Amino acid sequence: MIRIGSRGSKLALWQANWVREQLQAKGIECEIKQIQTTGDKILDVPLAKVGGKGLFVKEIDEALLEEKIDLAVHSMKDVPSELPKGLMIAAIPEREDPRDALISHDGKKLAELPKGARVGTSSLRRQAQLLALRPDLEIVALRGNLDTRLQKAKKGEFDAIILAAAGLHRLGLKDDITEYLPTDQMLPAIAQGALGIEIRKFDPEIQEIVLPLNHSNTSIAVKAERDLLAKLEGGCQVPIGGHATFADGKLSLQGLVANLDGTQVIRESKTAPYLEAGTLGEAVADALLEKGAGPILEAIYSEGNGKG
Repeated sequence: MIRIGSRGSKLALWQANWVREQLQAKGIECEIKQIQTTGDKILDVPLAKVGGKGLFVKEIDEALLEEKIDLAVHSMKDVPSELPKGLMIAAIPEREDPRDALISHDGKKLAELPKGARVGTSSLRRQAQLLALRPDLEIVALRGNLDTRLQKAKKGEFDAIILAAAGLHRLGLKDDITEYLPTDQMLPAIAQGALGIEIRKFDPEIQEIVLPLNHSNTSIAVKAERDLLAKLEGGCQVPIGGHATFADGKLSLQGLVANLDGTQVIRESKTAPYLEAGTLGEAVADALLEKGAGPILEAIYSEGNGKG
């Protein structure tokens, strides 16, 4: 019996169940172990103030290292660029839609929202890009699971909220989306829409079991995005975006760094042949730093949004 570790949210359990179904279709019996993470417990403080990405994986990683579970299923955007010693991402299945989606209370698109409209998001990346597009908006911190956030929008507590399209798709909530935000307006989070299957290193039996779930192009694209993040030392909730896509045998990577009020937005994009994609993330990060991303990031870290 393979033990799969997962957070207990509806979306996390959907993801873990999807992996379980793929494995059980190959005759491998699995069970899901729910693990509550620090990020699930702290709902009244912005993520950037309490530690960022690792909050949603720390306890699951510990269970994996202690052999209480055999593998873990994560949203890759929650996984820090540096994994704990002894762990590895063994497979990244084909990615869902990576874009951000706007859900508005009365069906208005982003450009149609009234001046001063209240838009909910817990992401500094989304905040910065929203304010770059619409400096008149009021950005309000929004935490909680996906259902909670959707209900707040439907009840009119916010004029609109921004969520990852992938989660809405996976839970069958496509019809709630008012507008998909194009990547030239709202660059996604690093690895948004991708799942990661994490295992212990030197566990060849589990590695062999999960490897068929890996999608090569998604894995290479996500690695480029995570290399960009690692080079920028963006371990926590900072306004860094990145999205890589394949076309005609080449990988293209867009990267972004912005300040919190959206008055400075630095973008860079580069393309590399498939066989040279391994260096693309660092190349885009270096170009962003040359354009002035470093002082922006340092200013954000000094305001308490630590590197985590």
